[in-house]
Amino acid sequence: MRDFIRKETVIIDETRSEIGRKLETPLKKCASIAVVKNIYAGKDVQEMPEYAEYGKELGKRLINQALAALHITADDVNSYGKAAVTGLGGEQEHGSALLHTGFDEGVRSVLTTSKAIIPSSEKSAPAGCSVDVPLHNKLALKVRTHFDAMEVSIADSPREDEILIALCVTTGGRPFPRVGGLLLPDIKGEDGVV
Repeated sequence: MRDFIRKETVIIDETRSEIGRKLETPLKKCASIAVVKNIYAGKDVQEMPEYAEYGKELGKRLINQALAALHITADDVNSYGKAAVTGLGGEQEHGSALLHTGFDEGVRSVLTTSKAIIPSSEKSAPAGCSVDVPLHNKLALKVRTHFDAMEVSIADSPREDEILIALCVTTGGRPFPRVGGLLLPDIKGEDGVV
C-alpha cells in the first residue's frame, strides 16, 4: 500500500475560546490525509475491485494516525467524517470508490463502538483546492451539537493522477451549542441514528 501513497499529512485544529468565552476543555479536530495514486486515472472502467481492499487498509491507517496525533484513544473520538478529492485526470467516481468500498470497515476496525454512518463529501478538483469534511457524532447522527465540518487542503494535491483522501475526527461537539435536539446523554446508540 505504501507504494500508492505519495504524501501523508495530519492537520490539528484546536479551539480554546469562542467570541471571548474560554472553553472548559479545548475542542480538537484532526484531519488525517493521504494523497494516493489513482490507478484508474485516464481509464474508462466499470468496476474498481482493487479499491475495496485498498480502502480498508487506508481507513485503518488514517484513523490510527489521527488517534496518535491527538494522543487519544478510540473511545475519546466524538465525531467523524471523510472526504475524497479526485485529481482532474480521473473522475469523481474513482475517489468515491476508494472512500465507500472498504474504507469504513477499516475505520470501524479501530473505532469499534461507532454506529453512525461516516458522513462524506467527494469531488473532482485541481491541486490546492479545499474540501469541507462534514462531521457528526459517531454513535448517533441526530446529535445536533456535533453537526460541524473541517476544511482541508494541501497546496500540491491532488495531482491529476491522484486522489486526496481525508478522515477527520474530533474530541467534542461545537463550542457552546444551543440549537436543541438529541443530546449526548440521551443517545440510545442502537441504530446509529438516535
